[in-house]
Amino acid sequence: MESTTRIQEQVEEKYGSAARAVAESGSVQACCDPGLRCCDPITTNLYSADQTGVIPEKAVLASLGCGNPTALIDLQAGETVLDLGSGGGIDVLLSAKRVGETGKAYGLDMTDDMLALSRENQKQAGVTNVEFLKGEIENIPLPDNSVDVIISNCVINLSADKDRVLREAFRVLRPGGRFAVSDVVVRGSVPEAIRKSMLLWVGCIAGALEESEYIAKLTGAGFEDVTVEPTRVYGVEDARQFLTEAGVDVDAIAPQVNNKFFGAFIRANKPKTVCCQPGCCTPAVAGAKE
Repeated sequence: MESTTRIQEQVEEKYGSAARAVAESGSVQACCDPGLRCCDPITTNLYSADQTGVIPEKAVLASLGCGNPTALIDLQAGETVLDLGSGGGIDVLLSAKRVGETGKAYGLDMTDDMLALSRENQKQAGVTNVEFLKGEIENIPLPDNSVDVIISNCVINLSADKDRVLREAFRVLRPGGRFAVSDVVVRGSVPEAIRKSMLLWVGCIAGALEESEYIAKLTGAGFEDVTVEPTRVYGVEDARQFLTEAGVDVDAIAPQVNNKFFGAFIRANKPKTVCCQPGCCTPAVAGAKE
């Protein structure tokens, strides 16, 4: 397995390059091989015209997610929202409009180019109840019990330490807070070589969790009411060109791949009452930060 540092470097380079492409030319080549446009079936047609019409075009162009977390979560006026891996800021800006002037939306990203782009998009949108923070999703730079809702768009699968990400998410959520993210998920068993090829296509970093493992990790971090709802299934035909050029026999692997990789909306809640007496629960469930 690659080191955490190496994976972070790969992610930062790929998404930094995407941000620079948008900032400099107003367009973006999707992840993986720019010549293949290999991620188009994943990243396109995720937002409605009503949504894209109220935010800067460059925020839309820089969106490389696999879903639309703002479409499937109820946000209330006055709430505080945190977007993990906020990229060009599309989900932060949409959330800020929904929570209103009495609420706030944070975006967290480790990539300087994305942060610069997102702050420029915020300026153009004229949205004031937004703050973009530099940092890693494994070490969220916010206090305990400080946000009501955590969203994310195809970013947690990029982390090499997902357990820590989920513990950090639990820590910063207020009791009763909601976890509502879009992410890439694998359903069932897939041979490792095929899994790596498909995930390189889907997310550029081969790190998506199997569905039951994702649920177990959320439960282990202290969350309850965990659900996984598929929103877009990726078939082998979507990836045929990429896999063929990578030397994979697409027809041979099709039965082992079809309908097993998908974009999903993952929901969970932090309990309204979290025990805090010595011995009553584990540090992870108590939300203690390492």
